[in-house]
Order: sequence, then C-alpha cells, then structure tokens
Amino acid sequence: MRFDLVDLQLFIAVADQRSITRGAERSHLALASASARIKGLEDALGVALLKRGRRGVELTAAGESLLDHARLVIHQVEAMRGDLAGFASGVRASVHFLANTSGLSEHLPKALAGFLRDHRDVAIDIEERESTDIAAAITAGAADLGFAAEHALPDHIERFPFSEDRLTLVTSRRGPFAGRRQIDFQEAGSCDFVGLTSATALQVHISKHAARLGMRPHFRARLRDFDAICQMVAADVGVALVPEAAARRYAKTMPIAMVRLRDPWANRKLVICARSFRTLARPAKMLVEHLRAAAM
Repeated sequence: MRFDLVDLQLFIAVADQRSITRGAERSHLALASASARIKGLEDALGVALLKRGRRGVELTAAGESLLDHARLVIHQVEAMRGDLAGFASGVRASVHFLANTSGLSEHLPKALAGFLRDHRDVAIDIEERESTDIAAAITAGAADLGFAAEHALPDHIERFPFSEDRLTLVTSRRGPFAGRRQIDFQEAGSCDFVGLTSATALQVHISKHAARLGMRPHFRARLRDFDAICQMVAADVGVALVPEAAARRYAKTMPIAMVRLRDPWANRKLVICARSFRTLARPAKMLVEHLRAAAM
C-alpha cells in the first residue's frame, strides 16, 4: 500500500475544513482532482473515510484514525526538510516547541538560552499558544514539545514538572486592595484592569475564568508585556493579574503591591510535555534532558 504526500495533505485540509471543496482550494487542487484523490484513498484502504452530506463532510472512525497518522507523517516530513535544509545554513536540526505566555516570559528564556549556547547546531522554533491548544497540537503530532499548565493536559500526554506559576493581583500602593494579603478574584470585578492583548494565551486563560464567574472586567489598557502592565498599575490606571515571579521582580523597582488570589485556578503547575519522550528525534531528546536538569 503506497501513500502520496499530496493525498495526505489534501485529506488533512478536507478534515480541517469539513469540506472537499474548501479542502481542494486550500490544497490548490481542482475539485474533480481532489474528489478523485479522496476516492483513491478510500479504494486503496478498502474503507470509507468520509460521510458526505449537504453541509459538508464528517470523518468516519477510520477517517479519524487516518487523520491522526497523516498529521504525524506530514510533521515528520516537514521536520526532515527543516533539518536537511539546516545543513546549508550551519544549523543542523530544529525543535518545534509550543509554550504558554508565562513560559515564554518568565520560566523558559534562561533554560533555552543555556541549551542554545551549548548546542549551536540546533535551533528552537518556539511559538506561543494557550495550554489547551498546546495539548491538542501535541496530541496531533503538530509539535515536538510543549510547555503548559498540567491541568489542561489529557492523561495520554507524557509530562514532567518544570515549575509552578501563581497568578497574583497587582495594584498601586494607594490602590483598593493595597492593604490586603489575599482576595478572591471576584472581589476585583468592579475595578478597572490593565491586561495583556486579548489574543495572548494567558489573557485567554484569565478571560475564561472571569466568564465562568460571571465577570466582565473593564480594561483601561491592553499591553504586550508585564513590565508595561506594571508601570500602568504603578500609575494607578488599574489593577492587573500577572505571574507572581514577574510581580516580585517589578515590585522591587515600582510602587506596586501584590495580593494573592485564593482562586484554585490561579495556581498552576507547569510541565514539559510530549506525545512520547521516547520517540522524539535526538535534538528534541537533548533539549528534554537539558530542561529536566533545569527544572525546579
């Protein structure tokens, strides 16, 4: 049984779009050609992969299984191309690494810098995602490694602890909660907020929990980093939720106060995760070993 990479890429596109027509467009194929390729896949496998209906297509159980394997195959082919292309530029391998906001800003930079300094023939392609999206990407084989909150990971994803991350409310020293040691997040519902841009993974996480509490925080400003956020808070523009590590760092040089949140969701265990550490390519395994050594 032989498989064409174009067929697998087309099948992934059709599955993602839930439409042969849109899948064909995404794959830059004529509809007739795309339909023939899908039919050829089904004939070769001897099983229906799609349920066709008026509103598009749905995957059969066999289709779901093929989609899982197809994503892995395409990911490995792209990794191979990247590794081989790297020989021309002097970088011989790359690792695709997904991380949440706290990981990128607070927990990973020092460890990754040490690894890259010691392994000059390896590159790390790092991308920010929310923890639930990281779990989905790792499950689908769309990334080598992830850095995510453990509560967002299904049981089948392998992981090891790296650090802990507690979200803390910061306020100016003359702000409404400056004299408090801890509060429930809902108590701050009537305050003005300063936050990250709405597409940031951490801001998405906070917004989801605010919605569950029936809160609609009013944001005076949305910024891209914790330094700028804390400067706004110090100027009494509003309060903010930031990782405790960042809050402690900026509290040394800015007139802000830290107030611990009692909400369980504000305390997160952060882990390094993979679909299977044993089957990772050697560069990714080397990075895992380095991160294990750097973990708390």
